[in-house]
Amino acid sequence: MIFLEHLLTSFIAAAAFGIIFNAPKQSLFKCGIVGMLGWIIYMLMILNEADAVLATLLASFVVAVISQVFAKMYKTPVIIFSVAGIIPLVPGGLAYDAMRNFVQNDYNAAINLAAKAFMISGSIAVGLIFSEVINQIIRNARLNASARRMW
Repeated sequence: MIFLEHLLTSFIAAAAFGIIFNAPKQSLFKCGIVGMLGWIIYMLMILNEADAVLATLLASFVVAVISQVFAKMYKTPVIIFSVAGIIPLVPGGLAYDAMRNFVQNDYNAAINLAAKAFMISGSIAVGLIFSEVINQIIRNARLNASARRMW
């Protein structure tokens, strides 16, 4: 039951941010699907006792891959799906807790939480970039293969 709640709230969060970012109406459902699938990957890894940074890295990679697939299928920019899709992965609560501990003069806990939030944010960026690099490698390999066939 809790897993179903996570799926529903991650879908709503991603679709709602699609609305905030002025995504086209026909892509809002797809934005929600991308965010929900990313959150599923994250939750499955966390439930299997993986580190949150690694789980976020894999989930953001999956979000980026699905975003690229949806962008090709629906002839829409990738950024529409990827930005909405990573929203459930953003460590906002962790960053809030870090700032709260700074204000309460608990600097050790604040530094620990801030470092974790920073690493999770970095893993989101690395996952998105890694997916794009792999996509470019595949695209260039296909272009080179088709160019060789022409000669």
